[in-house]
Amino acid sequence: MNYYEIIPSGLNYKPLTYHSNYEIASYTQVFINIKNKKTLGYVFKKISKPEFKTLEILEILPTKLTEIQISLLNFISYYYISNLCVSAGLFTPFNDNIKPILEDNKFNKEPNLSDDQKEALKFAKEHKTSLLFGDTGSGKSEVYISLIKEYLNQGKQVLFLMPEISLTPQMQKRLKSYFGDKFGLWHSKITPKKRNEILAKFLSGEIKLIAGARSALFLPFTNLGLIVVDEEHDESYKSAQNPRYNARDLALFLANKFDVKVLLGSATPSLVTYFKQANFRLKGTFYKSEKEFIYDESETGLSQKILSELERSISIGKQAVVFVPTRANFKYLVCRDCGHTIKCPFCSVGMSFYKRRNMLKCQYCGFTMPVVKTCENCESEMIEAKKIGTDELTAKLQEAFKDTKIAKFDRDEITTQSRLEKSLKAFNDGEVQILVGTQMLSKGHDYHNVDLAVIMGIDELLNFPDFRSRERTLALAMQVAGRAGRVGRGRVVIQSLQKEFFKSYIDDYDSFLADEIAYRDGLYPPFARLLRVVISDKNENLAKERLNECLKELNNLASEESNLQIVGHGKCAIEMISGKYRYEILLRSNSHIALIKAGKICSNFGFDVDMDPMNFS
Repeated sequence: MNYYEIIPSGLNYKPLTYHSNYEIASYTQVFINIKNKKTLGYVFKKISKPEFKTLEILEILPTKLTEIQISLLNFISYYYISNLCVSAGLFTPFNDNIKPILEDNKFNKEPNLSDDQKEALKFAKEHKTSLLFGDTGSGKSEVYISLIKEYLNQGKQVLFLMPEISLTPQMQKRLKSYFGDKFGLWHSKITPKKRNEILAKFLSGEIKLIAGARSALFLPFTNLGLIVVDEEHDESYKSAQNPRYNARDLALFLANKFDVKVLLGSATPSLVTYFKQANFRLKGTFYKSEKEFIYDESETGLSQKILSELERSISIGKQAVVFVPTRANFKYLVCRDCGHTIKCPFCSVGMSFYKRRNMLKCQYCGFTMPVVKTCENCESEMIEAKKIGTDELTAKLQEAFKDTKIAKFDRDEITTQSRLEKSLKAFNDGEVQILVGTQMLSKGHDYHNVDLAVIMGIDELLNFPDFRSRERTLALAMQVAGRAGRVGRGRVVIQSLQKEFFKSYIDDYDSFLADEIAYRDGLYPPFARLLRVVISDKNENLAKERLNECLKELNNLASEESNLQIVGHGKCAIEMISGKYRYEILLRSNSHIALIKAGKICSNFGFDVDMDPMNFS
């Protein structure tokens, strides 16, 4: 009889012991019985006979993790201090039953590169990991495609990572023009049928190029040669739930561990990547274009200046994009008499106001309720809406431009892949003149008829209490600005009371990076690492108790580890979510080893552990 520790896939368990008459290789997928339920798991390792009774493994499957997947699984569990079984749920295993198709596909079509693009390609080929720091419209995609083609023609597999919202029909069409049908698009919105179809072709070797969102990193690559990470600065690469991995950083881990090249790309690279990676600067635009920046120094709202610029674009048959960071009609309702904000009863945040549905909605837990008529604090009926959102802005623009087709582009509107495709097609075909949206607008949608980008509500993001707020806000503003004037002249209206900041850096990200490096030196990444841990409990006293107990252990560790610092602790910026009180501890160190030790202590107390955090709310 053989005994094995099994990792139940995706469940918050420790490895469980089962037996089998058969010899089973580690990381083979099996079915096991957990509480009378047939459950998928992976063989972790063979062990000696335990002293307790064990259940038999129900079925041995023809699926297993590849060498790359095994390395990723163990690294995620170690570095991100994540439960091994939960981490295993990320992966799509290799299937031994799918027979390889021996195809020798050669791709001959290639982009016509400029001299600068040729230099960028040469630079990428000379470095195992590198950053292509290229202005919006400078032709980064052509460099990516040229490098991808070389690796595919060597018979290697290639992973082209990008933010999910960038996986548009436009990108699909571009890839198809070079690689035919020999690539797969992998993201959360594809149907199970399509997913299985792509997986079968990938496993057989019929396709070797996968273009996808961060989940594509966990496919069963067996001959991976190249990973391209487009928009490497984008925070969607960082998982917002356990395991809290960063797909960009995992790609760099694979380059360090295997014979895999990684090319990162962005017009607004993260400071950490810029500082740590060899980089090639690709300046200018592929098509001739020039931009004019117009500053509207007023509070967030539809000013006469914005309306005039929109009128100017519409009158000459051009299109415009309008950015505002808030969904719904307004971000929250507030009492004019006492200043009380109408908050979610389960979260310490204001509820978004949806006028058409006469509804308030919490964007954190999803709770909805009818719009209140009086203030619960002082019973006043003077309720005022604050911070305009996409719904209200779209309605006001429609009032101002009655004969103009205006559409909304946010998560409330774009709920499926087909809606995304339909919305972008309508805009691309000129059926829509003004597109109003949130951060989704900033992604790489290239439309040559857009000559105006309007950026509203940006000061709210700039003033957020987060060391990355300047970087994040400037990158967002530049990405939205990049939608205008892809060909010819473009105008960008920035509505802000922080004109000097934007005027200094909006068309000079290089200077911003130089100044930001000096600002962060010794305190924040890339000069130090951070670890954020959060405890949540419906009983606030219990949350406080566990916080204090954990702090005692961390102080003991800090006395042994000279380079571990407890930066601060207390209530989270959002004190309650989904009825649970939230407390946090922020730690800093030059050593990831010290932070991992601290993270393990916190994990034992039930804290949610976030290594290299992006979100501090």
